[in-house]
Amino acid sequence: MKQIITKKLEDKEIVWFQEANRYLLVEQTAADIITDLYYEEDPKSIATKLNTKIDIPIDVALEFIQKIKNDIVIPNTIGHKVEETNLSYKIPEKFSFEKFYLINSKIFKVFFSNEFELSLIHPKIAHLEVKQHSIIDFTFQVFNYSKKTFLILDSKLIGSWSVEDIHYFQGKFSMKIIECIYEKEEKDWMGVFHASALNYNKNTLLILGDSGNGKSTSLALLQAQGFQCIADDFVPIDISKKIHTFPAGISIKKNSLPVLLDYYPELKNSAEYHYSRLNKTVRYLPPKNINYQEKNLCKALVFIKYDSNTDFEISKISSLEAFEKLVPDSWISPIPKNATTFLEWFEKLPCYQLTYSNNKKMYAAVKDIFEKEA
Repeated sequence: MKQIITKKLEDKEIVWFQEANRYLLVEQTAADIITDLYYEEDPKSIATKLNTKIDIPIDVALEFIQKIKNDIVIPNTIGHKVEETNLSYKIPEKFSFEKFYLINSKIFKVFFSNEFELSLIHPKIAHLEVKQHSIIDFTFQVFNYSKKTFLILDSKLIGSWSVEDIHYFQGKFSMKIIECIYEKEEKDWMGVFHASALNYNKNTLLILGDSGNGKSTSLALLQAQGFQCIADDFVPIDISKKIHTFPAGISIKKNSLPVLLDYYPELKNSAEYHYSRLNKTVRYLPPKNINYQEKNLCKALVFIKYDSNTDFEISKISSLEAFEKLVPDSWISPIPKNATTFLEWFEKLPCYQLTYSNNKKMYAAVKDIFEKEA
């Protein structure tokens, strides 16, 4: 039987459902009911316990329990699968694009059947492209068949995705890259987080922010000040809680160019990519001083926001607020012991909100967090 895990976080309870790999924040009473329902305790028995705890009529308690079952338990005990691995398919006889990439001393040969699929992967790793090699460590094939994008790694089907779920394909492709370069399987990872990772003096912070809040621009500015970028938008952390380098380019939007050109004049003539489905135009800045061997623990989460109307503000935020921001855009392992590791990891992290328009104050604050949390 699949599991659920509950863990207290401040005045709420986290409930994790293995089938859906979903985390919910609920009140303690609701968490108790969910647990009882999940392990098939009789609703009348649960209602009796609820009646003695909060003095609620049995019929009202039963109605409340049924609502929790319908709205929370049932939807989260059905597996949610967006990739398919049992479809028939036909590999193209000829691919339109053939690329070679050097990542952590490994040579990847990647075939793309069309320009759309090339655009999903190549721009962020274009700086890792090398000339044709005769010795290949890993071969990827990306192609369209029956209105789905297929991914094959060394003759093994990894999955297929519809256009609506294409971001899951991008995530899986990146996941396979890190499995290959670090010689780890998916079960060896605690999670992958939609954040940036920043190193300084052998410590690491995760920098987070909603789209449009200036997270990647802040990362590029910090890199120019001597901090080391080890990942942008895709931060892999293994089950020993160590953050690993993922060397994709830093995504730079057009409106960030004026502030960055003084530090990175190469951006002026770098390739520009238009993503109509995301309504954005970006260039990619290669991270500097890539070091695949350095793997550090995370010291804090910093939620960053550029706001032209705010000179500088920083404060600690609650773990609850941070949890609600971190989890929805992250991939966290569906293996129970890894989910437990994630919850234990998160519980101990200090969390900050940093809002700024004064770059110098932002640099100083980030350095101060590194020194304070080291």
